[in-house]
Amino acid sequence: AEQGHAKAQFNLGLMYHNGEGVPQDDAKAFEWDTKAAEQGHAQAQFNLSLMYHKGEGVPQDYIKSYMWLNIVAASSDKDAIKLRDALRAEMTAEQVAEGQRLSREWFEKHKK
Repeated sequence: AEQGHAKAQFNLGLMYHNGEGVPQDDAKAFEWDTKAAEQGHAQAQFNLSLMYHKGEGVPQDYIKSYMWLNIVAASSDKDAIKLRDALRAEMTAEQVAEGQRLSREWFEKHKK
C-alpha cells in the first residue's frame, strides 16, 4: 500500500474500516481509500462516497458523496447510479450542481 498500489491501498482501507488485523479506525480507512480512489479504484471511490454520506472518518458532506458516486456511476455501476439518484433527492439543486462540477474536475485531472 505504501508503494502506491491502488488495490493494496483499498484492501488496507477495508482492514481499517472493519478492524481486521488492525485497530478499527475510520480516519485511516478514509486516508487509504482516498489514495486508491485518486488512482481510479472504483470500489475505493464507492467507499469514499459512503463515508462522506455517513460522516465516517470525515465530516459528513453530501456534495463530495455525490461527486464520488457520480464518478463511479460514469462506468455504469448500477449501485452507484441508484445511490447517487437517491442522494440527489436529499440535496438542493445548487449542491447537485457543485457535486457535478467536482466530478467533472476530477475527470479532467485524471484523464489518461
